[in-house]
Amino acid sequence: MSFRKVKRTVTGHETIDGAGIKLVRVLGVKTVQDFDPFLMLDSFDSKTPEEFVMGFPTHPHRGIETITYLLEGEIEHQDSLGNKGSIKSGESQWMTAGSGIMHQEMPLDRPWLLGLQIWLNLPRERKMAHPTYFDIKKDMIPKLDAPFGDVRVISGQYNGTCGLKPSYIQATLLDFAVNPGQEVVIPTISGETAFVFLILGGAFIHDKLYPEKTAVLFDGDGDSIQLKATDQQPLRFLFFQGKPLGEPVAWGGPIVMNTSAELQHAFQELENGSFIKHKPANHRA
Repeated sequence: MSFRKVKRTVTGHETIDGAGIKLVRVLGVKTVQDFDPFLMLDSFDSKTPEEFVMGFPTHPHRGIETITYLLEGEIEHQDSLGNKGSIKSGESQWMTAGSGIMHQEMPLDRPWLLGLQIWLNLPRERKMAHPTYFDIKKDMIPKLDAPFGDVRVISGQYNGTCGLKPSYIQATLLDFAVNPGQEVVIPTISGETAFVFLILGGAFIHDKLYPEKTAVLFDGDGDSIQLKATDQQPLRFLFFQGKPLGEPVAWGGPIVMNTSAELQHAFQELENGSFIKHKPANHRA
């Protein structure tokens, strides 16, 4: 067994988005190349409802998949396909924007909003795919007990246990809860981007302590990664892994294409009302 070394770290910064929701932006335009195929990562962590109930009113997406995962709280959502529902603690929403979708996400007044949203880039041939939508309920996410704590398999697989695979990009998303002083080793796939996001608590990696709300990207040399919680507090982190696309990225707000011409065309369609290509139909929710 050989451990991958840390290639890069990104510490999130507080910002305001949507209609005034306070969040920590971790990944963005400046991290695209290193974290390919992962684009944006926003972290929510607030016990003050006034900081998040304004939410994200109706807005467009094209060319990406958005994955929202909540550890605590509740978010109501609806979109132009006719989907409507809520994401509760321990649940996820996986949406393929594809050719274009309009949706909104509105956190409810709850004691604590803790979670994240991450964007996955779609490959060139899937940019204009039919939009799809998938609710991942709590009982659909396998939870495995382990000597270090437990792990929830949202997508991909861990130690032979598979999560759901709703994505065009077969990304792995795992939620680890590690007890104080305990260590976890995660196998990785050669040639795939692998990183963790420390959502609660700091972690030791190769004897160096990395603080909470840090994304830690690993290099490609090695077959696994290793993290250890501090003796003082438990650790909660998300593990992400996916095969890089290696394609050019043209990113403008909620739309991600391959060229500036495609991006300009998408915004022209928003202006002239031709952005949405698919009307509501029967769907799985």
